[in-house]
Parts: sequence; structure tokens; C-alpha cells
Amino acid sequence: MIKVLKPGLQTTVQDQGRRGLYEIGMPPSGAMDQFAFRAANLLVGNHPNAAVLEMTYIGSELLFEQDTQISLTGGNIPPKINGDPVPMWETLQVRAGDVLSFDFVRSGARTYLAVEGGIDVPLVMNSRSTYTLIGIGGFEGRALAAGDVLKTGDLLEHRVPAGTAIHKSLIPSYGKTHEIRVIVGLCSYRLTEESKQAFLETEWTVTPEANRIGYRHKGQRLRFVEREQPFGAGSNPSNVTDLGYPIGSIQVPDGVEPIVLLHDAVTGGGYATVATVISTDLNRMAQIKTNEKVKFVAVSLEEALRIRRDNNEIIRKIADDIASR
Repeated sequence: MIKVLKPGLQTTVQDQGRRGLYEIGMPPSGAMDQFAFRAANLLVGNHPNAAVLEMTYIGSELLFEQDTQISLTGGNIPPKINGDPVPMWETLQVRAGDVLSFDFVRSGARTYLAVEGGIDVPLVMNSRSTYTLIGIGGFEGRALAAGDVLKTGDLLEHRVPAGTAIHKSLIPSYGKTHEIRVIVGLCSYRLTEESKQAFLETEWTVTPEANRIGYRHKGQRLRFVEREQPFGAGSNPSNVTDLGYPIGSIQVPDGVEPIVLLHDAVTGGGYATVATVISTDLNRMAQIKTNEKVKFVAVSLEEALRIRRDNNEIIRKIADDIASR
């Protein structure tokens, strides 16, 4: 059992996500940084889809009521056990009565806490992930609150020795400026050639409207090719006939402030989507904070697939290294 003494700013239960339900308008939710999520579960020997806690900007304060092992990955929100600093990206032993707390965020935005066996909450549509917009999944469909008591589950696959650490060369670093790789499309044809170039050349600033639904960026106005709007599209040039929004797709309502749609976003609508963030870089989007800088870099589908293979190879190396301990 784990008692929540302080919830932090926005702490939710997340797993890999609610997959395969886009056709009924259900976004996947799930851990925003899937790399950090997978690494956290590997460090405690959990099933790959065991639920974890995702903490944003400000970590929780948690009382452990039983001996267990934990790991902390993702953004650097420096952790402490009973007031003493402890490392991230490492298997940690905690004892009954220990209190986990955090200092202020130093880099990145989201930290993941995995516990042996996973966080035990009911499955909703085959996932334990929290989707707060409609109040389903996770712990009562909401972010954690002081006084909540979490149970641990039975998704432990094998014990990992305390002190097992991921090699520093395999741990991502998080700065204040970010290159986010995208595949240009689906509706990039709606932008003028000058605006297509400007979209990729502008250094965008993340606005305070940055959460699990999407990240809004400010920089300059983009222009759309003039046309007579088709039946079913709105009157604004940025409108199109409704289409599906892939996770990571980027819309530009009225040509102002591009929005990267993320894990809790709606699954479709009537804005032109001019590019889509590649799956691997969605992990980096999860670690970007308000007022940090973003530049979008165009890559091909073939490059995106190679990048994903390389990322999966890193996860495989981490898993093999941990298994050999």
C-alpha cells in the first residue's frame, strides 16, 4: 500500500495506453514518455504494461506501507527518501514507513515512478491509464489527491537487484531547446510555400497551454492557400472537411499558434493538420516545459522508421543489461 501525502501538481496512473479504440473516438492516454515508462518497469522487473505514476513538474510525497522496490525515470525532479537524495534510472529499495518526496524540477517535465507489481487499479477498456477529460481509468478517473491509498498489483515478472542502474550513455538528456522531428502532411498542401518553409524555420515557444491534450506554440502566423471552402468545411482557411488526427499531428487554427495533439486529444476534427511528430519524438515532447523552444525538423517516413528501430534497440540493450545482473 502507498499513501499519498501530497499529490504534486498533476500525478496520474498510466500504462502503455488504451490502444485500438480510435474508431470510437477514444484516445489512447497512457504514459506521455513511453521510453521512460518502459525503462522504469524494466528496472523493477515488471510486465511491460504494468501501471506507473506519471508526475508533472512537481513530484508527489508518498508513504510506503510495505517493503518494495521502485524506480524513477524521465525528467529530473530530484527524488529523496526520508529526506536523503536518491538516484534516478536505478532500482531502489524502500522499506515500510519510508517517505518518497521530490525537489523542484531541474530538467524535463515528467517523472515516472514504477513499483514492483505495478499500480493496481481496475482495467477500463483493457487499460489502467487515466483519461481525466471524461473521468475514466486510473485512480477513480482523476489525478491523485492527498489521502488516496494505492494498492500494488501482481505484474512482477522477476526480481531485479537493488542498485541496478541504466548506463548513463542510454539515458536521455533534456535541455531547454528541442528539435522535434516531423513528417510533413496530411494537409500541408493547404499552406502557402512560404508558410511551409516558415513552419520549419521558426523557433517556436511553448505557451502555458501545454498538457496531456496538446502543446500550443507561438512564433509567427502561417498563411493558407486561398480557395473556395468545400462543403462540410468551416469558413476559415485553416478548416478542412473533418478528418482523423494521428497522435502527434499538428494543427494551426487560423494560422496562429500550432498545436501538437497528444495522448489525451480528440481523435478527429476540422482543422488542417500540417505535420505529425514521429512516434519516438513524442517522448521528447513529454519532457518539454512552458517557455522552452522548439524547432520542427522534417524527416521522411523511412527515416522515422529507422529512428524508431534505433530507439527500440536501446530499450532492448537496457532489458538485456538488466537481465544479466
